[in-house]
Amino acid sequence: MKFSNIQHIYFDLDHTLWDFDKNSALTFEVIFKKEKLEIDLACFLKAYVPINENYWRLYREDQISKESLRTGRLKDCFEVLNVPVTPVTIENLSNRYIEFLPGFSNLLEDTIEVLQYLTSKYKLHIITNGFEEVQNTKLVNSQISEFFNTVTTSEEAGVKKPHPLIFNKAMEKSNASPANSLMIGDSYEADILGAQRAGMQSLFFDYYRKEPDSQTPRIQKLKELLDCL
Repeated sequence: MKFSNIQHIYFDLDHTLWDFDKNSALTFEVIFKKEKLEIDLACFLKAYVPINENYWRLYREDQISKESLRTGRLKDCFEVLNVPVTPVTIENLSNRYIEFLPGFSNLLEDTIEVLQYLTSKYKLHIITNGFEEVQNTKLVNSQISEFFNTVTTSEEAGVKKPHPLIFNKAMEKSNASPANSLMIGDSYEADILGAQRAGMQSLFFDYYRKEPDSQTPRIQKLKELLDCL
Protein backbone atom coordinates (compact mmCIF):
# COMPACT_ATOMS: atom_id res chain seq x y z
CA MET A 1 0.00 0.00 0.00
CA LYS A 2 1.16 3.52 -0.84
CA PHE A 3 0.43 6.43 1.48
CA SER A 4 -0.02 9.85 -0.08
CA ASN A 5 0.33 13.44 1.14
CA ILE A 6 2.37 12.39 4.17
CA GLN A 7 4.46 15.13 5.77
CA HIS A 8 4.69 13.86 9.36
CA ILE A 9 5.55 10.33 10.48
CA TYR A 10 4.91 9.31 14.10
CA PHE A 11 6.62 6.26 15.56
CA ASP A 12 6.01 4.25 18.67
CA LEU A 13 9.35 3.68 20.43
CA ASP A 14 9.47 0.37 22.33
CA HIS A 15 9.19 -2.74 20.12
CA THR A 16 9.09 -0.52 17.02
CA LEU A 17 12.47 1.23 16.92
CA TRP A 18 14.06 0.45 20.29
CA ASP A 19 14.66 -3.28 20.87
CA PHE A 20 12.80 -3.58 24.15
CA ASP A 21 13.12 -7.36 24.47
CA LYS A 22 16.90 -7.42 24.10
CA ASN A 23 17.49 -4.36 26.25
CA SER A 24 15.13 -5.58 28.95
CA ALA A 25 16.86 -8.97 29.10
CA LEU A 26 20.25 -7.29 29.45
CA THR A 27 18.87 -5.10 32.22
CA PHE A 28 17.57 -8.05 34.22
CA GLU A 29 20.91 -9.80 33.83
CA VAL A 30 22.63 -6.80 35.42
CA ILE A 31 20.17 -6.13 38.24
CA PHE A 32 19.88 -9.78 39.27
CA LYS A 33 23.63 -9.78 39.83
CA LYS A 34 23.45 -6.56 41.81
CA GLU A 35 20.71 -8.00 44.02
CA LYS A 36 22.61 -11.32 44.23
CA LEU A 37 19.62 -13.25 42.87
CA GLU A 38 20.51 -16.63 41.42
CA ILE A 39 17.81 -17.27 38.85
CA ASP A 40 17.89 -18.65 35.33
CA LEU A 41 17.33 -15.65 33.07
CA ALA A 42 15.65 -17.61 30.27
CA CYS A 43 13.15 -19.18 32.68
CA PHE A 44 12.46 -15.83 34.28
CA LEU A 45 11.84 -14.10 30.94
CA LYS A 46 9.55 -16.88 29.73
CA ALA A 47 7.29 -16.17 32.71
CA TYR A 48 7.85 -12.42 32.84
CA VAL A 49 7.15 -11.39 29.23
CA PRO A 50 3.44 -12.36 29.14
CA ILE A 51 2.91 -11.03 32.67
CA ASN A 52 4.50 -7.73 31.69
CA GLU A 53 2.37 -7.49 28.54
CA ASN A 54 -0.78 -8.00 30.60
CA TYR A 55 0.27 -5.37 33.14
CA TRP A 56 0.91 -2.88 30.34
CA ARG A 57 -2.57 -3.62 28.95
CA LEU A 58 -4.08 -2.90 32.36
CA TYR A 59 -2.01 0.27 32.66
CA ARG A 60 -3.07 1.39 29.18
CA GLU A 61 -6.70 0.85 30.17
CA ASP A 62 -6.20 2.87 33.39
CA GLN A 63 -6.99 -0.16 35.55
CA ILE A 64 -3.72 0.04 37.48
CA SER A 65 -1.26 2.75 38.46
CA LYS A 66 2.28 3.24 37.22
CA GLU A 67 3.63 2.02 40.56
CA SER A 68 1.45 -1.10 40.46
CA LEU A 69 2.81 -1.89 37.02
CA ARG A 70 6.43 -1.46 38.10
CA THR A 71 6.24 -3.74 41.14
CA GLY A 72 3.26 -5.99 40.43
CA ARG A 73 4.73 -7.56 37.30
CA LEU A 74 7.82 -8.61 39.25
CA LYS A 75 5.90 -9.88 42.27
CA ASP A 76 3.58 -11.97 40.08
CA CYS A 77 6.47 -13.38 38.09
CA PHE A 78 8.39 -14.57 41.13
CA GLU A 79 5.21 -16.11 42.53
CA VAL A 80 4.67 -18.04 39.27
CA LEU A 81 8.26 -19.26 39.44
CA ASN A 82 7.87 -20.11 43.15
CA VAL A 83 10.91 -17.99 43.99
CA PRO A 84 10.67 -16.30 47.41
CA VAL A 85 11.56 -12.61 47.14
CA THR A 86 11.05 -9.97 49.82
CA PRO A 87 9.07 -6.76 49.19
CA VAL A 88 12.30 -4.81 49.69
CA THR A 89 13.99 -6.80 46.93
CA ILE A 90 10.99 -6.25 44.64
CA GLU A 91 11.22 -2.52 45.24
CA ASN A 92 14.98 -2.53 44.64
CA LEU A 93 14.60 -4.49 41.41
CA SER A 94 11.85 -2.16 40.23
CA ASN A 95 13.98 0.92 40.86
CA ARG A 96 17.14 -0.58 39.38
CA TYR A 97 15.23 -1.72 36.30
CA ILE A 98 14.10 1.82 35.53
CA GLU A 99 17.60 3.08 36.30
CA PHE A 100 19.52 0.67 34.06
CA LEU A 101 17.05 -0.06 31.22
CA PRO A 102 17.54 3.19 29.25
CA GLY A 103 21.30 2.72 29.36
CA PHE A 104 21.07 -0.08 26.81
CA SER A 105 20.85 1.04 23.21
CA ASN A 106 19.99 -1.90 20.97
CA LEU A 107 17.69 -0.96 18.10
CA LEU A 108 15.62 -3.14 15.82
CA GLU A 109 17.06 -4.03 12.43
CA ASP A 110 17.49 -1.14 9.94
CA THR A 111 16.31 1.54 12.37
CA ILE A 112 19.19 3.95 11.76
CA GLU A 113 19.17 3.49 7.99
CA VAL A 114 15.41 4.04 7.75
CA LEU A 115 15.46 7.13 9.96
CA GLN A 116 18.40 8.60 8.03
CA TYR A 117 16.46 8.22 4.80
CA LEU A 118 13.18 9.56 6.16
CA THR A 119 14.54 12.59 8.00
CA SER A 120 15.41 14.41 4.77
CA LYS A 121 11.88 13.98 3.42
CA TYR A 122 9.52 14.04 6.41
CA LYS A 123 9.14 15.43 9.91
CA LEU A 124 9.60 12.55 12.36
CA HIS A 125 8.04 12.24 15.81
CA ILE A 126 7.58 9.83 18.73
CA ILE A 127 4.33 9.00 20.53
CA THR A 128 4.84 6.68 23.49
CA ASN A 129 3.06 5.25 26.52
CA GLY A 130 6.44 4.54 28.11
CA PHE A 131 7.54 6.24 31.31
CA GLU A 132 8.60 9.82 30.67
CA GLU A 133 11.69 9.60 32.88
CA VAL A 134 13.27 6.94 30.65
CA GLN A 135 12.00 7.47 27.10
CA ASN A 136 14.11 10.52 26.27
CA THR A 137 17.17 8.84 27.77
CA LYS A 138 16.57 5.83 25.52
CA LEU A 139 16.49 8.09 22.47
CA VAL A 140 19.71 9.85 23.45
CA ASN A 141 21.66 6.73 24.43
CA SER A 142 20.65 4.88 21.26
CA GLN A 143 21.73 7.96 19.24
CA ILE A 144 18.43 8.53 17.46
CA SER A 145 17.10 11.59 19.32
CA GLU A 146 18.39 13.90 16.59
CA PHE A 147 15.97 12.41 14.08
CA PHE A 148 12.82 13.48 15.92
CA ASN A 149 11.20 16.89 15.95
CA THR A 150 8.86 16.11 18.85
CA VAL A 151 8.35 13.45 21.52
CA THR A 152 4.90 13.10 23.08
CA THR A 153 4.48 10.87 26.14
CA SER A 154 1.25 9.68 27.70
CA GLU A 155 2.21 11.33 30.99
CA GLU A 156 2.58 14.66 29.21
CA ALA A 157 -0.70 14.24 27.32
CA GLY A 158 -2.62 13.05 30.38
CA VAL A 159 -4.02 10.06 28.48
CA LYS A 160 -2.52 6.90 27.03
CA LYS A 161 -2.71 5.42 23.57
CA PRO A 162 -5.19 4.43 22.16
CA HIS A 163 -7.00 7.54 23.42
CA PRO A 164 -7.24 9.93 20.45
CA LEU A 165 -6.26 12.91 22.60
CA ILE A 166 -2.61 11.82 22.78
CA PHE A 167 -2.47 11.70 18.98
CA ASN A 168 -4.17 15.08 18.75
CA LYS A 169 -1.67 16.47 21.25
CA ALA A 170 1.23 15.16 19.18
CA MET A 171 -0.16 16.64 15.97
CA GLU A 172 -0.82 19.96 17.70
CA LYS A 173 2.80 20.09 18.92
CA SER A 174 4.10 19.47 15.41
CA ASN A 175 1.62 21.65 13.51
CA ALA A 176 0.38 18.60 11.63
CA SER A 177 -3.07 17.49 10.55
CA PRO A 178 -4.57 13.99 10.41
CA ALA A 179 -4.56 14.13 6.61
CA ASN A 180 -0.78 14.53 6.39
CA SER A 181 0.15 12.29 9.33
CA LEU A 182 1.12 8.61 9.46
CA MET A 183 1.41 6.55 12.67
CA ILE A 184 3.59 3.43 12.83
CA GLY A 185 3.66 1.05 15.79
CA ASP A 186 3.68 -2.57 16.93
CA SER A 187 0.49 -2.46 19.03
CA TYR A 188 -2.64 -2.93 16.94
CA GLU A 189 -4.89 -1.62 19.70
CA ALA A 190 -2.76 1.24 21.05
CA ASP A 191 -1.06 2.49 17.90
CA ILE A 192 -3.27 1.54 14.97
CA LEU A 193 -6.80 1.79 16.34
CA GLY A 194 -5.82 4.85 18.37
CA ALA A 195 -4.40 6.64 15.34
CA GLN A 196 -7.44 5.75 13.26
CA ARG A 197 -9.75 7.21 15.90
CA ALA A 198 -7.76 10.45 15.64
CA GLY A 199 -8.22 10.44 11.85
CA MET A 200 -4.59 9.62 11.06
CA GLN A 201 -3.35 7.15 8.51
CA SER A 202 -1.65 4.17 10.14
CA LEU A 203 0.75 1.34 9.36
CA PHE A 204 0.98 -1.70 11.62
CA PHE A 205 4.52 -2.86 12.39
CA ASP A 206 3.72 -6.56 12.70
CA TYR A 207 7.26 -7.50 13.70
CA TYR A 208 6.05 -10.13 16.13
CA ARG A 209 3.40 -11.47 13.71
CA LYS A 210 0.69 -11.35 16.37
CA GLU A 211 -2.29 -9.80 14.60
CA PRO A 212 -4.40 -11.90 12.21
CA ASP A 213 -6.41 -8.99 10.74
CA SER A 214 -5.32 -9.10 7.10
CA GLN A 215 -7.19 -5.89 6.21
CA THR A 216 -4.79 -3.64 8.11
CA PRO A 217 -1.84 -2.21 6.14
CA ARG A 218 1.27 -3.69 7.71
CA ILE A 219 4.98 -4.24 7.45
CA GLN A 220 7.14 -6.84 9.16
CA LYS A 221 10.48 -5.08 8.68
CA LEU A 222 11.18 -1.37 9.04
CA LYS A 223 12.77 -1.19 5.59
CA GLU A 224 9.41 -2.12 4.08
CA LEU A 225 8.15 1.28 5.21
CA LEU A 226 10.15 2.94 2.44
CA ASP A 227 8.13 1.08 -0.19
CA CYS A 228 4.91 2.48 1.30
CA LEU A 229 5.81 6.14 0.88
